[in-house]
Amino acid sequence: MTITSYAQAPASSITAGGETFAYRELGPKGGIPVVFFVHLAATLDNWDPRIVDAIAANRHVITFDQLGVGASSGAFPDTLEAAADDAYTFITALGYDRIDVFSFSMGGMIAQDLIVKHPGLVRRLVLTGTGPRGGKDIDKVAGTTYWDILRATLTRADPKEFLFFNRDAVGKQAGKDFVKRLGERTEDRDKAISTKAFQTQLKAIKAYGRSAPSNLSVFTGPTLIANGDHDRMVPTELSRDLQRRIAGSELIIYPNSGHGGVFQYHEEFAPAAAEFLAE
Repeated sequence: MTITSYAQAPASSITAGGETFAYRELGPKGGIPVVFFVHLAATLDNWDPRIVDAIAANRHVITFDQLGVGASSGAFPDTLEAAADDAYTFITALGYDRIDVFSFSMGGMIAQDLIVKHPGLVRRLVLTGTGPRGGKDIDKVAGTTYWDILRATLTRADPKEFLFFNRDAVGKQAGKDFVKRLGERTEDRDKAISTKAFQTQLKAIKAYGRSAPSNLSVFTGPTLIANGDHDRMVPTELSRDLQRRIAGSELIIYPNSGHGGVFQYHEEFAPAAAEFLAE
């Protein structure tokens, strides 16, 4: 029986390069898989099931923990480029030489580093809530993150409600709904990220923001870029910047939404992403 619900996806692991990668897979096997690259501080439990399930209805989906995160072994590396190397180790260990990518935020940065080094690996690319290497103000992510964690702590909320969503009535409700969906898996949940790994990720993002731009023109595959119109973490303008750098890419900007615009608008975005990846 094919599992198409992320809440039911079994926990798996594979050892490669002397380290163990934790991952989950679901959807019909065969063909090119869609590998999901997750955001800052996130584990396997941080993917919106509404988006994963929509894609897994017709595609083989693989989500994984980078090294040093969740149930994976090792340490998160000092650079996102090294994290992309780890991802390549994981993908090739599973036996794939061609994948599609769905990425969000930091995951989109790692995915870009992956395609720059291995332009033939990725067929179709989805970049959400992310920006290019050297992108304006990416290095300010840490400041925004710590401020919103403080605000969330004071109101006993999940920091993602502040970081991903606007603080108007619509955004507040979208944030609560999103956090609730993340709790739908009740058994065999992932380990939370360690403070050390989280701080290393923040430093790696800062370095990414302060480094020279990558040559994204090496990637010629179909690309879908999406964000909210008021992203405080990775400014929305950087999604437009990505569209200019990747020839022929499509861009969707959702109104009245922030960093988590694709989660706030999951009813529109999930089928659009599934359709894009199915072409």
